[in-house]
Amino acid sequence: MACSAASLFSLKLNPTPLFSPKPTTSLSIPNSLNPLSTKPFSLPSVSLTRPSHSRRSFLVRATSELPLVGNTAPDFEAEAVFDQEFIKVKLSEYIGKKYVILFFYPLDFTFVCPTEITAFSDRHTEFEALNTEILGVSVDSVFSHLAWVQTDRKSGGLGDLNYPLVSDVTKSISKSYGVLIPDQGIALRGLFIIDKEGVIQHSTINNLAIGRSVDETKRTLQALQYVQENPDEVCPAGWKPGEKSMKPDPKLSKEYFSAV
Repeated sequence: MACSAASLFSLKLNPTPLFSPKPTTSLSIPNSLNPLSTKPFSLPSVSLTRPSHSRRSFLVRATSELPLVGNTAPDFEAEAVFDQEFIKVKLSEYIGKKYVILFFYPLDFTFVCPTEITAFSDRHTEFEALNTEILGVSVDSVFSHLAWVQTDRKSGGLGDLNYPLVSDVTKSISKSYGVLIPDQGIALRGLFIIDKEGVIQHSTINNLAIGRSVDETKRTLQALQYVQENPDEVCPAGWKPGEKSMKPDPKLSKEYFSAV
């Protein structure tokens, strides 16, 4: 099935060095290389040294070993909070029934995290219409999850959510999905789309400071469902329902290219 699985990306960002222009230096070009001029010309020289002031490092080392896309999603059973109650969630119970959006976030009572969690909750009915369940996961306990759900949004809380928040206190789930930062004991912002057969068909992993898009998650899910329902077609960049798809064939694909 072509193009129905996206590649797994793990982002590692080093602090961006600042460029400090220094006085120009002369560089002579041999006549054999520059027959039009025998005069030397000057190029600015740049320094790649670190700035003297301290900067926050964005370098992390997650535990990913093998690409997960195209493979069976690691199963898990864990406690979760839903409707202000403690429940058990087992991933394999969704096989044959629903697609799953499984997303990890670093910690409760933080800053970017509630914006993502509430955004998915507010649009839960849209994913429900696509026969998809959403599961949020962090390394916090169910007691922390419950306290956060019981905190008003205007105070940095979540309020009631329309899907479960899973507790990964052992960090085993985060590790099995390759998003755990061992020396910090928290997870990167990993998101996985798992189909009804329990296979991971899409993943994205953001560094800690970068939130994710509900719109893009939904669009990718719709593209996945389309190509699974139409296995002789693939979805080009930015495809949305109702737009023209493509035949993965040297000749038949020209029908798409001639129309765009």
